[in-house]
Amino acid sequence: MANTWRSYLDSIAARDPAARNRLEILLTYPGVHAVLAYRLAHWLWQHHFRLLARLLSSIARWATGIEIHPGASIGKNFFIDHGMGVVIGETAEIGHDCTLYHGVTLGGTSWKPGKRHPTLEDNVIVGAGAKVLGPIRVGAGARIGSNAVVVKDVPAGATVVGIPGRVVNKGAQGGHFDAYGLTGQMPDPVARAMECMLAHMQHQDQELAQLREQLARILPGTQEIRIQDTPACGPEEGGTAADNS
Repeated sequence: MANTWRSYLDSIAARDPAARNRLEILLTYPGVHAVLAYRLAHWLWQHHFRLLARLLSSIARWATGIEIHPGASIGKNFFIDHGMGVVIGETAEIGHDCTLYHGVTLGGTSWKPGKRHPTLEDNVIVGAGAKVLGPIRVGAGARIGSNAVVVKDVPAGATVVGIPGRVVNKGAQGGHFDAYGLTGQMPDPVARAMECMLAHMQHQDQELAQLREQLARILPGTQEIRIQDTPACGPEEGGTAADNS
């Protein structure tokens, strides 16, 4: 048992450069306190001491700001960094070596009994403020970016960002740790699509200009053809209707 707890504290130190030693982690990390309380509450829950388990989890929530339902299933070396505002629902399942940052919600989207909360496989990292909702599955090694809202399954090793969550990287992560679920620059696919559209429009404008030059050489006088200017995309000039009345 002592070796297990030493291994657990060492796994936290490996993910948090601010940690100086095991004693500091054990005494000052609310995420560790919440997990300790959860382990006991989960044992009570499994042995049908349901009310006592919920009371213990409520006390832990008051003391740490972290709410973990005693019915949730959590693997080894689970780390909640900073911790405040984390919510983990009753039917949530979390694998080994997963990391959650503050403000994360593993929530349900249905009032019906049964599986309502997400499943996180091994080595998943969920960034600060992210919401993972519903009975979805997040594959092993996946990264959820800060403030993302994830409502669909996430492939193993993928990176998800945005609202709603979009996969921006399907490659394997190679087992390394990414603070706050960040991987590289994590480009926004919508912004990337807009950039491609603008680049394509600019290319078309250049082609049209070249065609007009060539046409003017073949048929002199066509340069006199007037093409209506493209309207500006900004606010209309001249003020509001009230100003013009």
